[in-house]
Amino acid sequence: MDLRPPGLRALLGRPRRLVAAAAAVVVLAGAGTWTAVASDAPPPVHRTDKVMAVDGVHLDTSFFTTSGSGRRPAVLLAHGFGGSKDDMRAEAEDLARDGYAVLTWSARGFGRSTGKIGLNDPKGEVADVSRLIDWLAKQPQVQLDKPGDPRVGMAGGSYGGAISLLAAGYDDRVDAIAPSITYWNLADALFPNGVFKKLWAGIFFNTGGGCANFQPELCAMYNRVAESGKPDAAAVKLLEERSPSAVGSRIKVPTLLFQGQTDSLFTLSQSDTAAKAVKANGAPVDVDWIAGGHDGGDLETSRVEGRVTSWFDRYLKGDKNTDTGPAFRITRTGGVDSTDGAALLRGATAGSYPGLESDRKDIALKGGTQRVANPAGASPPGVSALPGLGGGGLAQLSSLGVGVSLDFPGQYARFDSAPMADNVQITGTPTATVHLTSTTDDAVLFGKVYDVGPDGTQQVLPSQLVAPVRVEGAKSGQDVTITLPAIDHEVQKGHRLRLVLASTDLGYASPTAPATYTVSLKSPLSVPTAPQVDTAAAPLPAWVWWLPAAGALAALALLLTGRRRTGGPAADPALAEVPLQITDLSKRYKGSTDRYAVKELSFRVEKGQVLGLLGPNGAGKTTTLRMLMGLIKPDGGEVRVFGHAIRPGAPVLSRVGAFVEGAGFLPHLSGRENLELYWQATGRPPEDSHIDEALEIAGLGDALARAVRTYSQGMRQRLAIAQAMLGLPDLLILDEPTNGLDPPQIREMREVMIRYAGAGRTVIVSSHLLAEVEQSCTHLVVMDRGRLVQAGPVAAIVGTGDTILVGTGTPVEEPVVEKVAALPGVASVTSTADGLLVRMEPGGSAPRLVAELVRLDVPVASVGPHRRLEDAFLTLIGGSA
Repeated sequence: MDLRPPGLRALLGRPRRLVAAAAAVVVLAGAGTWTAVASDAPPPVHRTDKVMAVDGVHLDTSFFTTSGSGRRPAVLLAHGFGGSKDDMRAEAEDLARDGYAVLTWSARGFGRSTGKIGLNDPKGEVADVSRLIDWLAKQPQVQLDKPGDPRVGMAGGSYGGAISLLAAGYDDRVDAIAPSITYWNLADALFPNGVFKKLWAGIFFNTGGGCANFQPELCAMYNRVAESGKPDAAAVKLLEERSPSAVGSRIKVPTLLFQGQTDSLFTLSQSDTAAKAVKANGAPVDVDWIAGGHDGGDLETSRVEGRVTSWFDRYLKGDKNTDTGPAFRITRTGGVDSTDGAALLRGATAGSYPGLESDRKDIALKGGTQRVANPAGASPPGVSALPGLGGGGLAQLSSLGVGVSLDFPGQYARFDSAPMADNVQITGTPTATVHLTSTTDDAVLFGKVYDVGPDGTQQVLPSQLVAPVRVEGAKSGQDVTITLPAIDHEVQKGHRLRLVLASTDLGYASPTAPATYTVSLKSPLSVPTAPQVDTAAAPLPAWVWWLPAAGALAALALLLTGRRRTGGPAADPALAEVPLQITDLSKRYKGSTDRYAVKELSFRVEKGQVLGLLGPNGAGKTTTLRMLMGLIKPDGGEVRVFGHAIRPGAPVLSRVGAFVEGAGFLPHLSGRENLELYWQATGRPPEDSHIDEALEIAGLGDALARAVRTYSQGMRQRLAIAQAMLGLPDLLILDEPTNGLDPPQIREMREVMIRYAGAGRTVIVSSHLLAEVEQSCTHLVVMDRGRLVQAGPVAAIVGTGDTILVGTGTPVEEPVVEKVAALPGVASVTSTADGLLVRMEPGGSAPRLVAELVRLDVPVASVGPHRRLEDAFLTLIGGSA
């Protein structure tokens, strides 16, 4: 798992002089000079690759400049954990074109650089940065403040953001920094409140290639803590020494901090502590909370890049007229764009950073003394975030108002507020004080605040964040103040707030000894409101908030949105029994008035059919499916499912199930447990799931009781299909369900689809495996360039053709082939490895051909029509696939 923020143009800046002894930088090898010419943005960028020897380690570097004799400020760009200098090339070229000399490098243990990973060890990775600054000071393109002191900035994301902060604390030659989604105190990030963040820690060490690639003391520390499940003082000290907080009082340069709201690894509290520390040193500090983070979401790449460049223009180039943006900015998510499925974002700003505790409001909670069980082995664990899934998973859904968390009955206490009389904006860290008594001396609780809808069934955990707290001496009873995760979340009028204190969480290590906790409230819930933060954009249309995320979780979105009641076109009684009727459906490409992804498409699907949706790349299949599922809005025409017009939030979507791009499962849970968890997340009654029927159709058998991590790819695909079939939807949509499967697994998947449709339900499958579609589907819709080419039964579209395949088992000798080609009624003959392809003339007779082949002593083993779906498909689309 790559811990780099995906797609983030994480820029780097310049570090300060390391206190450690200097060592010469030796250029071992030059990989040549490269020129990257941007056709629309001259001047050209020159790249020089070199391997440098730095304190006994070889660092792979790239230096980017443009032509010209003038000196310019330098920027160091640091990559994320698990990455290399290659990840920074595009950012480096952009900065070089903006007038900077840019140096990128692969950190120790990554890319082609040697050495052990030290997690930004001051004597390792941080010392390397100072040696790189020494090298920059000798380059004729780089501006100097004084001999040996280049004008230099640093930026980076995650791991690269931390090295930017550390370099600014250790080397006084760094002039400005712009770290992104990173940590201030690594011990606090991985051991929050004395609780081991086991999943993220495991991802760190696995991404680095395992313990063997880390410094021995780090490997020993991880093994020790992972085994005990509890961080010790030595582990905390080791990570704190490698954290920016260790040199916080020495970071005195202009600092632009980006932190992710959807980030269970490095939370908003990390940038909060960093901002306060650097501000106390007298340096300019701006704070920007972006929508995405290590758990996924939109990383706002273009906006972040632009702001970083402005920051360096102001503080490296000295351009006082450059607008560096607001002192504080939050990105607020407001649904998804109906045209392309992208999240809609709004900016909110303030003239100063409010921190995490601004303008608190007390909210009374109800709930008496409650008992909470910590099960033996801390299993099963509750679920909040799923570290490592990324790509927008649960955190993305959470930001869109879809709840996917799970707390097991008996393993949590809950305290509810009254319905909100008005909207309440929470910006910062809620807090609450509880009294805890445990049957064991060591207790761990996980605090979280849910936004609960008016009907009480849907509860959303903002950004999927949870706050762990370890309580020593809990046997005698203690008052504990829980500081909950920092969030930016608006609670709507009529909603309630729910404080949950759970005994387990999937991402953390809990005590394995069984225990009973007794919990009671000692204070109201205190929430910060930050009223000085103003949202710039106008409110979004109400329907936008109903749209959940697309992609791998489309099925969940459909189940949820399908239960909402909204106005729209009346149902057509004549189509009440028709699963799908598409009429004159059109969708233009975004920003175009005359270019269509889908144009005037019409077809109908009946009950019991397995319909294959075929077409070359760009034919409009995916766009059609997204309109069918209500994820994007057509520009013309309509889609009706069982007579109801499809639109965002259409109730009839509850009769639709979808499998799109696979599904994510919890590997340690069984197949059945995964499906039960999924269905619970939809908020629908358990009796509506029909889980046993779905599983019978999927045919997983005894494997249902096994952990999903033991499943083959084929079994995972069938489990994903079963997930789409929960609730036994009348219309099942499958997008490439056989991807990655071997032939036996494909055959099994075919049987699953046929069994499902056999009960009178309807399946629509989009696939590029034409031979499989031919065997699985009863009907076809063929599209090309957004238009319908042909629709009808498979047999009618494939037909018999005019080519006969004669199977012989072995190749036929060329003289015999020539004799066959000369037979009456034969237009041409082609020899194959297994026989002959004979194209007949009009009026040619297959029986007569067989008789002639026998006369010529051709060893005929089989005879049949050769035209396959592939041939018909290529004929229909004119070979444009």
